[in-house]
Amino acid sequence: MVAVTNAMLPLLRRSAAARIVNLTRDLGSLTLASADENFPQLLAYNSSKTALNAVTVAYANELRSEGILVNAVSPGSVATDQNGHAGLLTTEQGARLPIRMATLASGGPTGIAVTADEDLDHHLLAW
Repeated sequence: MVAVTNAMLPLLRRSAAARIVNLTRDLGSLTLASADENFPQLLAYNSSKTALNAVTVAYANELRSEGILVNAVSPGSVATDQNGHAGLLTTEQGARLPIRMATLASGGPTGIAVTADEDLDHHLLAW
């Protein structure tokens, strides 16, 4: 993710509306993990998403002055091969929030994480 982002930065810097949207999960939230003793302990997966969240914040801080918005999105429980298609959302529904964040207006939020539920509405995801 870092290698790809760094490779794309020269192109993003030439764009009038550059956006970076990283896909995360609530499983990467340290806030949620520390508040719930029954939080799923998928060590490698959770740790990788927590690291992705930290890198998202680092890029947001680094690129803020250039107007490049960097955010993380948890699209919700999407039916995919990874979960045996047991998710609540279709892939089309799951794509809505990442697309919304990729097309934010200039001056939109940066350095945040958002998530969606079955209602397809979004709300902040605690880091």
